[in-house]
Amino acid sequence: MATTSKSSLSETHIHEVLSNERRRMAIELLQDHDQLSLRDLSERIAELETGESPPPRNIRQSAYVSLQQTHIPKLDELDIVSYDDESKLVSLAQAGDVTVYMEVVPEGELSWSEYYATLAGLGIVLMIAVAANVPLLTNIGAPVLGSVVFSVFGASAIYQRWAQHSQQ
Repeated sequence: MATTSKSSLSETHIHEVLSNERRRMAIELLQDHDQLSLRDLSERIAELETGESPPPRNIRQSAYVSLQQTHIPKLDELDIVSYDDESKLVSLAQAGDVTVYMEVVPEGELSWSEYYATLAGLGIVLMIAVAANVPLLTNIGAPVLGSVVFSVFGASAIYQRWAQHSQQ
């Protein structure tokens, strides 16, 4: 079997990696920290899973064992994380291929896809309003309104790209 480098991860590999909640949590936690010990990483994952601090011992142990035996070796093999078996330190390698698929949206906030869909919907409503001769909007005109909507789309895309690039 040929080795898989991070830069050539297929979508299948990426979806396989992200299909596991503990692997996703490990990647998310490592995005926020330069490096974590395997013990700290398992502790934080156990806290996220249970909502308790400190989490129950059996959950901490389960998280530690699954990370040590399965998840971290898999992520290390795919060059998504770097793991030093002697020091038990884990750090995020260049995981851009994976993190693009991990848009994490806090509860109550819009994802980028929802934002763009809302913006497109607003553009459609504005164009319908102009076609229906809504007084203020008809005076502004479809070309101006369309230009504004497309400018917001463009500026949003540039910002999103910058934000994703700065997280890597």
